[in-house]
Amino acid sequence: MKLVSVKTDTVKAALLTSKGLLDIKRTAELHGTNISDQMDAIIQNAEMQAQLAALADKDAIFHAEGSYTYAPAVPAPEKILCVGLNYKSHVEEAFENMPKQPVLFSKFSNALAAHNQVIPLPKTASQFDYEAELVIVIGKEASNITRDDALSHVFGYTCGNDLSARDLQFVSGQWLIGKSCDGFGPTGPVIVTADEIGDPQNLAIRCLVNGEIRQSSNTSLMMFDCAEIVSYASRYMTLKPGDMIFTGTPSGVIMGYPERQRVWLKAGDVVEVEIEKIGKLVNTLG
Repeated sequence: MKLVSVKTDTVKAALLTSKGLLDIKRTAELHGTNISDQMDAIIQNAEMQAQLAALADKDAIFHAEGSYTYAPAVPAPEKILCVGLNYKSHVEEAFENMPKQPVLFSKFSNALAAHNQVIPLPKTASQFDYEAELVIVIGKEASNITRDDALSHVFGYTCGNDLSARDLQFVSGQWLIGKSCDGFGPTGPVIVTADEIGDPQNLAIRCLVNGEIRQSSNTSLMMFDCAEIVSYASRYMTLKPGDMIFTGTPSGVIMGYPERQRVWLKAGDVVEVEIEKIGKLVNTLG
């Protein structure tokens, strides 16, 4: 199942089908059922997910093109966690020491942004960089769970861009201000449920800037895979349905270039994150 958050008069979930974006509430009413079109409610309710999947095979009402804009994949997560330094090639290009456990940091809700949203670049920085990442969407509450049980707590996966202001990221020992500028965590446009993804450790991942490939890798090259990340994080905090975890970026970021070859992102640049089985997240910088 593929779900998209859209903004019409309100923010709501829609079901992506081969015919278009299915209007959940109106289609459910057409068939005499009542299914929520709120993403958080869908993520938490397995019965509702089954009802929603069944709607795809019935006569449906669709959102008309131009009647909506995209919203962040999960509009209101409790937590946005990120894993740093999770591909060996990225550590080698930009850092020195290989981590012995997942490196966790966070973004705040102000960093949320949507597919096709223009992201304004803050005037307090100048070294803007992209980071294409697979994003985990938690489906069931998880506290101190084992690695073997971890993926059963995942609802699905989406595309993310861990945008970074490098000249702010290293002002201190904390990466926070370089990672949580407004709009620096775009996600979407689609959440693909875990059953359709299958193995999350075998997905091609790419980043393009103005049509030029900058990153090209595979999630099989993560040092800490999705199961380990979820289990590890759950040892220290309770993960809630709708929480998102950015799983790290492969090599090819601007910071990894020799200093004289670094051409930082600027207003007008178009950044695309593509992940196999999920799709393409596109943002223009403003």
